[in-house]
Amino acid sequence: MKRMALIVIGLACSVAPAAAQDTSMSFFVTSANPGKGGDLGGLAGADAHCGALAAAGGSTGKTWRAYLSTDTENAKDRIGTGPWYNAKGEKIADDVAALHGETNNLTKQTALNEKGEVINGRGDTPNRHDILTGTKPDGTAAEETCGNWTLGGAEGAAIVGHSDRSGLDDSAAAKSWNSSHSTRGGCTLEAFKGTGGDGLFYCFATD
Repeated sequence: MKRMALIVIGLACSVAPAAAQDTSMSFFVTSANPGKGGDLGGLAGADAHCGALAAAGGSTGKTWRAYLSTDTENAKDRIGTGPWYNAKGEKIADDVAALHGETNNLTKQTALNEKGEVINGRGDTPNRHDILTGTKPDGTAAEETCGNWTLGGAEGAAIVGHSDRSGLDDSAAAKSWNSSHSTRGGCTLEAFKGTGGDGLFYCFATD
């Protein structure tokens, strides 16, 4: 009887309570551009903008990174390991591979800004779905990055993705969240608006 009691006690001790998953915001689309178009102050400036918006949205205790590539850095290598959740606690993806695969949950309804608001997409006025990335579909660097995010004038261009996963046709590029097409006419905010954007970008928490 004593042996049975010890076994029961041992089993009870071995069942540890499951750790609750942190579903607080760890992903968002910026609600606004810092103000200089493609000149984000480089990656450091973009990261700082992510952190400031997150703090204003009530998020604390996280390190934020912009999903942007440069000549020397891939966007996919900047954002931690996941999982990531939006402002409403909806999971975007479990990890980097899932984020860049076909099973991610990044849609117009889930690609929210830090306030939990939907970003205007195709068919809305104004359309703001062009999201700056400078990145290929696999998360590695593309050539067009507005001079590594230091150009805000008539020169340069940037690769953008569509946050609403919608474009002019049903091609993979049109539906890509991170690599749809290049901007035209420079790296000013006005140029970005010309193709359906507002100089917004994705932010991910690395921890």
